[in-house]
Amino acid sequence: MLHALIVDDEAPARSELRFLLEETGRVESIEEVSSARDAVQHLVHIKEHEDERCDVLFLDISMPKTSGMQLAEALSKLKNPPAVVFVTAYSEYALEAFEVDAVDYLMKPVETDRLARALDKVEARVKPSSVSHTSVERIPVEKGGRKVLVPVDQIRYIEAKDDYSCIYTDVDRYLSTISLAKLEQKLSQHGFFRVHRGYIVNLEHVEDVEVISSGILQLGLKGISDKKIPVSRRRVVSLKRALGL
Repeated sequence: MLHALIVDDEAPARSELRFLLEETGRVESIEEVSSARDAVQHLVHIKEHEDERCDVLFLDISMPKTSGMQLAEALSKLKNPPAVVFVTAYSEYALEAFEVDAVDYLMKPVETDRLARALDKVEARVKPSSVSHTSVERIPVEKGGRKVLVPVDQIRYIEAKDDYSCIYTDVDRYLSTISLAKLEQKLSQHGFFRVHRGYIVNLEHVEDVEVISSGILQLGLKGISDKKIPVSRRRVVSLKRALGL
């Protein structure tokens, strides 16, 4: 699942793009800023917090002070910049956009099929950085003062505990020093989904989805009778798509 940042000085444009992205079910988190300066501050914040990330910027070109093109040019000089997709009402910058290594160039109003193709390109760009995670089949954990390797298909869910993570199978609980954000990256290719800032679940073991009030969801997992997993509101749409609901 992708993590996106929308950079546009017009609030209606940001809201429309957010809606379209949420409808795809392919973007886990979406943040919004109204200027290139705010975008830089957001990216600096992410760099300082390992439990956060930004895979792609959906970037308007025509903005006050620093333009989207200037921001993209600066980002292209970084070692591992996020992917950039321009979203603009102006077609004349298309050639210049690809000179700063933009992944795609969308015209407003954005069409659903073009957005889907842009996300395909973004995922292809982002995927190489996570190749090392796709082969993960076991997670190292602490148990009784020794290291244990837990097969990922035995994991039901993972819960954040301060700076650690608690990994639950149907029969035991383990402590891991790996942060929830890093576990999310490692396990996303294995059918795991971050349903809440404090929880990752193995979708293969989701047994039931319950609406408890005002559209709030909680999950029941196979083999876990004493725990329901909460789903944050902003992840409901993408979770339903992931589960085929």
